[in-house]
Amino acid sequence: MKIKSVHLTNFKRFDDLTINLGNDPKKIIALVGPNGCGKSSVFDAFEEKLKDYKGASANEEGSYFAKLWHSIFPDKKITSYNKSDSIIITKNDGTLTFDKKSFYIRSAYRFTSKLKVDSIKAQPDIIDDHNRPYSSNALDSRMQGNYERLLSQLLHEFEQGNKTGTEFKKEFLENINKILKNILDVKISSLGNVGDGKGQLFFEKENSKDFPYENLSSGEKEVVDIIIDLVIKTPNFNDTVYCIDEPELHLNTAIQRTLIIEIEKLIPDDCQLWVATHSIGFLRALQQELKDKSQILDFSEKDYFNGACEIKPITTTRKNWQRIFQTALEDLTGLLSPKKIIYCEGRQDPSPTSGEQGLDADIYNEIFAEEYNDTLFVSSGGGGTVEKNASLALKVLGKAFTDVQLYLLKDRDTVSDSARQSFLDSDQSHRMLIRREIENYLFDKEILAKFCSQKSTRFDTTRYDSKITDINQQDLKPIQQEIKASCGASCSVADFKRDLAKLISNDTQIYKDLSGAIF
Repeated sequence: MKIKSVHLTNFKRFDDLTINLGNDPKKIIALVGPNGCGKSSVFDAFEEKLKDYKGASANEEGSYFAKLWHSIFPDKKITSYNKSDSIIITKNDGTLTFDKKSFYIRSAYRFTSKLKVDSIKAQPDIIDDHNRPYSSNALDSRMQGNYERLLSQLLHEFEQGNKTGTEFKKEFLENINKILKNILDVKISSLGNVGDGKGQLFFEKENSKDFPYENLSSGEKEVVDIIIDLVIKTPNFNDTVYCIDEPELHLNTAIQRTLIIEIEKLIPDDCQLWVATHSIGFLRALQQELKDKSQILDFSEKDYFNGACEIKPITTTRKNWQRIFQTALEDLTGLLSPKKIIYCEGRQDPSPTSGEQGLDADIYNEIFAEEYNDTLFVSSGGGGTVEKNASLALKVLGKAFTDVQLYLLKDRDTVSDSARQSFLDSDQSHRMLIRREIENYLFDKEILAKFCSQKSTRFDTTRYDSKITDINQQDLKPIQQEIKASCGASCSVADFKRDLAKLISNDTQIYKDLSGAIF
């Protein structure tokens, strides 16, 4: 069974929302968007429909699901909540009828910290799913019930089945561990023994043997919970829409990606999987490994709460992927990516003599790391190649990253004042140093004196003055060794420059001069 469309009217925060998956709904439907955009409310609608066949909890009244117009717009007519009118779900065959196994829903509040079973007892019908959560904000603690069901199946096979208890345990553990191996570095070593007071699962990880379920990390418990649940339930829930709210909880990106791939394998192809997520790992899998089986509903695209709205699966263009990945990262994108990229001069490949690969960029990044932490300097070659390379990068990246400011920073070299000004006026992204190059800032007396003070060496100003006649425009590279020697430094020239860069703090005049030219 697959869902083709969902129409929600006066349901929770939605006025009139239609989800339209088209005539060929896919196996995986991903609801993507930030917290509070309505993803979980769609699952609540599925649970409400399921209550027609499995009964309802006394804890959730109709007022929980109705959009309370009177509390938001006192002058508007109050519309009473009618489930049949508020929730219309159409299957891919065009029918509107469902049954007990039409939906299987996992809430985001999956939590079972410990397992402790003291006895083996009869289990209720698996399709009744008696311990399911009744809304998206309810606790989902099925792990305990699944373990108890495993023990019952073990006893059943021993008493009436064709397999011995040992065969059943071996088959089950091999099946589960084969899946877990693709996701985690843990495996189940034992189903426990209720008679010995060890009524819980035991695991093996690296050199640790037979440690209890409670010693797993939160992420490991999350994976074990979901995988065991699906292994147990999918043979019976075989004409079902599976819904998992935020299956990525407690998991790092790499595990998220492999988890959704394994979940898809477990769910029968004639079923459908709906996931509410803002997981980078899940999105990567949907973009690549599962792209032909997936449709993505982008709830971040606009406000779907107010008025009549229709949401359809996005077309998988670069622009759309960029938007939903930005939603997945939320503010983290801004923290990780720079607001400014400045292409400066400097070797892109290691120098055979000095090893100064990207040294200029390293120096600038060191100097401005604190005050301009949203700026990244990148070496783009030397001499005449810097402008060519950087100009190309500015054109390409300017189209790809619309929120990033891109600049070209050139050394002044022997350029006259008028020529420098013409270069700056030619493009607002152009920058040029006032002094000849970065060395003319690094080798200023102010910075060298700080270096000698910190290193407790003598600054030989006489030797320095004999070599440097114009700190602003003189080519200092031929006399770098002499300048280094005047400070009593024994390191390489490249390391000497890096040490000096650390001393250009925002209370120095050199910092003010350099930042003024660039920013």
